[in-house]
Amino acid sequence: MRRSVFEELASQKILVLSRIMAKMKLLLALTSLVVCTVLLEGLPHTYLQAGKFTRHKEFTEKYFTQIRDHFNFNDVRNGTFSQRYLISDKSWKRGSGPIFFYTGNEGDIWDFALNSGFITELAVQLEALVIFAEHRYYGSSLPFGKDSFQVPQIGLLTVEQALADYAVMISELRQQLGAARCPVIVFGGSYGGMLSAYMRLKYPNLVAGALAASAPVLSTAGMGDSRQFFKDVTKDFEEISADCGDAVREAFRQLKELAGRQDYSLIQSKMSLCDAPRSAQDIHQLYGLLRNAFTMMAMLDYPYSTHFMGDMPAHPVKVACDMMLSGPDLLVSLRNTAALFYNATGVLECLDLYSLYVECADPTGCGLGPNSLAWDYQACTEINLCFESNNLTDMFPAMTFTEAERERYCSKRWGVLPRPDWLGIQFWGDALSTASNIIFSNGDLDPWANGGVRKSLTSSLVAINIPDGAHHLDLRGSNDDDPESVITARGVESKLIARWVETEKTRLQHV
Repeated sequence: MRRSVFEELASQKILVLSRIMAKMKLLLALTSLVVCTVLLEGLPHTYLQAGKFTRHKEFTEKYFTQIRDHFNFNDVRNGTFSQRYLISDKSWKRGSGPIFFYTGNEGDIWDFALNSGFITELAVQLEALVIFAEHRYYGSSLPFGKDSFQVPQIGLLTVEQALADYAVMISELRQQLGAARCPVIVFGGSYGGMLSAYMRLKYPNLVAGALAASAPVLSTAGMGDSRQFFKDVTKDFEEISADCGDAVREAFRQLKELAGRQDYSLIQSKMSLCDAPRSAQDIHQLYGLLRNAFTMMAMLDYPYSTHFMGDMPAHPVKVACDMMLSGPDLLVSLRNTAALFYNATGVLECLDLYSLYVECADPTGCGLGPNSLAWDYQACTEINLCFESNNLTDMFPAMTFTEAERERYCSKRWGVLPRPDWLGIQFWGDALSTASNIIFSNGDLDPWANGGVRKSLTSSLVAINIPDGAHHLDLRGSNDDDPESVITARGVESKLIARWVETEKTRLQHV
């Protein structure tokens, strides 16, 4: 799913450059205490936390003492850990205003808080308290510290444990804050959107409603066509221009031809690789790296430049197509297009096959760093992501990822066997009609959209489709370049949520 591949890499480069720049500035400023102070205050937040440059004044960062294992009463070793959350009461009508709770997903919680402005905007209207909770095993919320990604410690990384974390946190914070009669609405995007829907299903006693934005609750439960995802990535580029899709296909054909001749030095030159490929496995890795770049540009096809899960220009799919059609050498164009994602700052002199992209149990990409380990484990257990490209319904090289391949990989990597149908059993799959008060929003530009709920099931299980929307665009804050379709979607969401809040307030008054 959507992971911070560029951000993890770029932060390393920024760290080095920032240190050099800071030293130069300090040398120039030795005669001025004031200037020195300004420089010290201006040091990038990268020194403290990869990928963040400032702390947002909107939120206060806190930690909640959380149980490691909610479902084991007998293990005397079952302790606690510190779970991070961000809180803002700036708009809250204390004691009666609703609580907006973001169910954190596969990453640092600051990433989601700083890219979900719709929640804080709506909080102003409805006088809500806002909480962003970090998912266990991500960011700073590590149940076993540096050993969290070891076996068997990582075994407590499950959807069920994460939901229980949120349920316990909501319950206790409501008591601490004198908010027992404050309705709770949960929000989430992508995997976080899945979690928000699941919270409404599993804990309706705590949660009055959920906005599940870009939540692929069906495809991740193993339902649907395994070819759909990369077919939809391709569709985004072909809707810009049929020639664009054809150019990508032809570039991959030429690359395959060079690989067949084992002309690895030419491939290195054309693709600006740090090292020449030496095997079929290296070529497979190159295919994955390139496919991942197109995937991320399709997901993040926002109408303005962003710095979320990568450093993207406005309308990156169109920019990519312009790049693919910019010259006669398609391999050079393919390289330059991939560099829009992997080398947006231009600081990389070459592309390293194995540090920029790591193959894992999620063919859409796990990202890099510790967060990628956690997501890989989840994709090996509950989250079913057996997607494939085939070069027939999509523009990419044929790359399978079958249930059998998933099982082999996960057994070797983590010593686990996936349960392909578990999410469908545990969280209802497509049999959702008896649930209530969930909004499933999806953007037509998002390749994850067709893995979610696209049609309203009842009057309170509402599907909102956003023709000009990419990956959970509706959760982002208002922008002058927002398409009318997302403005309309947010309006519908706001009215539904306000109605749920009032209904729940009435119910709580009689409890």
